[in-house]
Amino acid sequence: MVIDFHVHCFPDELAEKAVLSLSECSDIPARVNGTIKDIKKSMKEAGVSKSVVLSIATKPSQTKKINIWSSKIADDEIVPFGTLHPHNTDWKNELAAISATGLKGIKFHPDYQNFFVDDKEMFAIYEKAFELGLIIVFHAGLDIGLPAPYHCTPDGLAEVVKAFPGAKIVAAHMGGFSFWDDVEKFLVGQEIYLDTSYCLDYMKEEQLRRIIDNHGYEKILFATDSPWCDQKEEIEKIRLLNFKPEIKEAILAGNALKLLGLK
Repeated sequence: MVIDFHVHCFPDELAEKAVLSLSECSDIPARVNGTIKDIKKSMKEAGVSKSVVLSIATKPSQTKKINIWSSKIADDEIVPFGTLHPHNTDWKNELAAISATGLKGIKFHPDYQNFFVDDKEMFAIYEKAFELGLIIVFHAGLDIGLPAPYHCTPDGLAEVVKAFPGAKIVAAHMGGFSFWDDVEKFLVGQEIYLDTSYCLDYMKEEQLRRIIDNHGYEKILFATDSPWCDQKEEIEKIRLLNFKPEIKEAILAGNALKLLGLK
């Protein structure tokens, strides 16, 4: 079994425009077209059992519409998360609705949503989400195509982890894209999951192995950031790492199953 903990999809009528715009902004070619149909095709070819679809509301007004769409795409293969724009004044009801519809968590992208991850004004939102049993996934580190300042750095995430012990927190891109020295300094060994999305071609294998060894493989989640990476290729990169088979299987699926509460 393989679970991809980090993919992006869009409604059919928006996918082509959204993927093209993002691809031009980042200068990264898309590997699939951003639709649910195409990610399922990729999953079948790669041997992926489930993909976690992470959506981002870049405006407060988008929150409800995206969450309704997310709830409709859930099935045995697709595990959608909800979204919440932090400037949405109705955030308490939005979080309650996300929980009530059975979505497992929410995705924040502090750069696109213009807030710093350790801003104390965000803590009430985090607290409510965790009270509802939701997982929070943060984009972490640099975002290719966006300028500084970067709003979710490892030291900032460490403050969130410290404030919410035992909470279900996932830092994408191995804790902070291009900030991996700071990941080792501030996050390794803490109560936080790191996902492998869009990192395996950019990290030195020595540092990747060191982070996994020192952080604990039980807190590492396989993820691709599709459509920007190919699922089959990313799985092979994990399988080629010099780890025991049981560690690779935990990273590819076991850890995600436990975090998501799935059998």
